[in-house]
Amino acid sequence: MKIEQIYTGCLAQGAYYIESEGEVAIIDPLREIKPYLKRAQEDGAEIKYIFETHFHADFVSGHVTLSKETGAPIVFGPNANPSFDAVIATDGQEFKLGKLTIKILHTPGHTMESTTFLLMDETGRDHAIFSGDTLFLGDVGRPDLAQKAAHMTQEELAGTLFDSLRNKIMPLADDIIVYPAHGAGSACGKNMMKETVDTLGNQKKMNYALRSDMTKEEFIKEVTEGLLPPPQYFPLNVKMNKEGYEDIDDVLQRGTQALSPDAFETAANETGAIVLDVRHQDDFAKGHVPRSIFIGLGGSFAPWVGALIADVKQPILLVTPKGKEEETITRLSRVGFDGTLGYLEGEMASWKEAGKEIDTVKSINADEFKQRLTDKVPVFDVRKETEYSAEHVGDAMLTPLDFINDHLSEFPEKETFYVHCAGGYRSMIAASILKSRGIHNLVDVAGGFKAIKEAGIPVTDFVCPTTLK
Repeated sequence: MKIEQIYTGCLAQGAYYIESEGEVAIIDPLREIKPYLKRAQEDGAEIKYIFETHFHADFVSGHVTLSKETGAPIVFGPNANPSFDAVIATDGQEFKLGKLTIKILHTPGHTMESTTFLLMDETGRDHAIFSGDTLFLGDVGRPDLAQKAAHMTQEELAGTLFDSLRNKIMPLADDIIVYPAHGAGSACGKNMMKETVDTLGNQKKMNYALRSDMTKEEFIKEVTEGLLPPPQYFPLNVKMNKEGYEDIDDVLQRGTQALSPDAFETAANETGAIVLDVRHQDDFAKGHVPRSIFIGLGGSFAPWVGALIADVKQPILLVTPKGKEEETITRLSRVGFDGTLGYLEGEMASWKEAGKEIDTVKSINADEFKQRLTDKVPVFDVRKETEYSAEHVGDAMLTPLDFINDHLSEFPEKETFYVHCAGGYRSMIAASILKSRGIHNLVDVAGGFKAIKEAGIPVTDFVCPTTLK
């Protein structure tokens, strides 16, 4: 028996490769399927099943392409209704994989088709659960994403999730291994642990949602409390996972077209494409294509693209570091952005050599920012509300990056203002968005809040709720 967790940090997502006696099951694969095909080939094995725990909202799964390539059936739990051929399993149904058995545990609540897969070893002993978004380490799946499709409130879904956990998961043995679909950093939960594998027994001790003395009413209150609005791309990814999508090889072929500066500029003007710059934030600050948006590959790239670009069908032109073109297009496709038209050949050097217009972002270090603070300058903090509540620069206004477009009217029209985040990545994204909207009177604080504290700038943890914007 071989179990391999294939974890993708950018999405905080875990896919799984299970092999026994030359037969393989893949659970919740990513869009690009070559790694799974390669692993099976190396093992001299055949992919027999593709299991999907639910219709994912935060990424586009590779189930459709993988099934087409291998002939392996896609297996969903009860209540799933995809537009393509799939096995809709019944609760308790078992699937043989070599000497192993995978049993369907229908665990609705996150979504109504959500299913946990129970893996039993060759002796028939329960070995592990692949819990999808039903059970995370330290948390459970948010119950607000499927309200419209299920014709239920988030409270009703939370109550359903409570029943699933109590009736299907918690009665299992404590030594069972828990393999969740996501870890810390995913928007599918709010309190996940940094670990990606644990035992069920430890989760019964550590996970607030599995307290044995918790009532359903308490569970509903705690699970629904503090939920932020989901990223706007979530329903679009659900639609793609449910209805199908374009083959990623076609997406890559279209997107990896090298465009000269003139061709790049023409494409931007004729198609209305967003120019997406994925280099390091320092390189973007020194010089970029005017009105381009910065979202660097070095951070949580795909989730930020999904959160900040409204339409997955939006045409995109790329400015990437050399050799990172295919990686960028692949990572965009993971969250459903298939509209890449090409990339700037020769990076910004060719743009400059062609005599094209260049824009910059003014950035200062924390020591200079400290000196300027004596003049009571406007400061905007683009971190999350929880970060701001813990500590922030005294009079800084909270304008979270996730909702920056809702705060545009709050930025000064002419007066110079300062923008910072935790380390410099998010504030440069914010700066690029503001500049693309014609707001240029900003200064980025390099190094963010970490550098601000190290510079000895006074901070406060006092928050008056009425001052939060």
